Amino acid sequence: MNPKTRRTGRLVLWAAAAGLVFGAAAGFAGPQYKPDEVAQREAWESFLQTAEIVRSEPIGEGVTNPWKIYLKAGGVEKKAAWKGTTGLQEWRFEIAAYRLDKLLGLNMLPPAVEREFNRKRGALILWADSKTSLLKLAEDNEKARKAGRKEDPPPEFVAVYGRGKYIARIWDCLAANEDRTQENILYTDDWRTLLIDHSFAFRSEGEYATKLIYGRNGIKKYENGDPILIKQAPRALVDRIRALDAESLKKAVGPYLTANEIAAVLSRAKILVTEIEEMAKLIGEDKFYF
Repeated sequence: MNPKTRRTGRLVLWAAAAGLVFGAAAGFAGPQYKPDEVAQREAWESFLQTAEIVRSEPIGEGVTNPWKIYLKAGGVEKKAAWKGTTGLQEWRFEIAAYRLDKLLGLNMLPPAVEREFNRKRGALILWADSKTSLLKLAEDNEKARKAGRKEDPPPEFVAVYGRGKYIARIWDCLAANEDRTQENILYTDDWRTLLIDHSFAFRSEGEYATKLIYGRNGIKKYENGDPILIKQAPRALVDRIRALDAESLKKAVGPYLTANEIAAVLSRAKILVTEIEEMAKLIGEDKFYF
């Protein structure tokens, strides 16, 4: 084991011993990763880049040829997903999304790094520990309704769950992530929202540079044609989106977005802030912002 790997092992072992790992115990009232989990991202990034690959297996779904990777370093074992590029679905978008998540303090995406696998460049993403997905939740709630049982989430977690939903919509608008499915919206035991699968984000062509995925004039609609609205937003996140500029964005995403893709993000940021401000007026700022 080289010195860098030993150092990574010590960092992650310390994090694990302190209980500061992704998927730690409940207690944080926000809808995203907890502050102590966020503090360990650099350690997990190093782990992903240097840990030994002890086993791998194709996941068997998705068009980016994803693999489930089993990693080990310093006595710590974790799973990760590796993705390549197929057509419009690109691994570099996974890393760009994670870096933008960090820049904005969104804190909903698991760590992702560039790492070669099977002699190909790709993105290695830490496996997100979760209790359920939106798809499974919908299926379970349908069974609960038919059986006359209570649906999830429990009343004490409704606010956290709802806020996570709207933050996810804000994020997908900014990142032009048109491929959001119920399978890649995950929930923890305490109903915080985690987001995975961004290999089809950062659209920069046509309407994706001038319109949002959601909103009053959004690209996506409900089946009856009604708009899918953003009805709540964290003020701090909106302020960070408003402050985005080409220099800070380019520094954050590095080589993982082109100049056109960066310009499209900035264009959507302006439209998104306007959409949010208008919705806040309609709903009332005291009810809209949190």
